[in-house]
Amino acid sequence: MEEKVEQAYLYDFYGELLNEHQRRIYEAFVFQDLSLGEIADEEGISRQGVHDMVKRCTRTLTGYEEKLHLVGKFLSAKEKIAQIRRLAEQYRATGDAALVDEIERISNRLSEEL
Repeated sequence: MEEKVEQAYLYDFYGELLNEHQRRIYEAFVFQDLSLGEIADEEGISRQGVHDMVKRCTRTLTGYEEKLHLVGKFLSAKEKIAQIRRLAEQYRATGDAALVDEIERISNRLSEEL
């Protein structure tokens, strides 16, 4: 997964666990795509301080994911839902009853994961 996308997912799930200062810097870097220098100027800290803060926040958010796996579960569920939709479309087109069995199997796995 692309680094910025991964950072965005991590922030979406765990960002509220960062303090306000960390959130502001991380949001500016990840979502507003500001440079380290621009953020440093806005925050009144050094460019190195911004770099360290972004790295520390990323490590913190990654640590939460390693323990809780919320992003992984979300992405897995999203993929299973997409599979179910594709199979439902195929079923509508073909009427193949075996597709219903596959939909049921995937939905059962999805229920177990949640």
